[in-house]
Amino acid sequence: MIDMTPTTYLVIKIDGDYALLRRLEEENAEPISVARALLPENIQEGSRLLREFLEYTLLD
Repeated sequence: MIDMTPTTYLVIKIDGDYALLRRLEEENAEPISVARALLPENIQEGSRLLREFLEYTLLD
């Protein structure tokens, strides 16, 4: 089952075609690697993202 709960992430590292994201709701959450093609174009390290309905939106 796919988790559809709105979740906020922090971009902690950009590495080529992937970005490493850390979930903000869980302080000890393991970072996840997400293909940059699935993320907004203008993200940078330190950006906050909202994932909702399998889509990522830049918050700041």
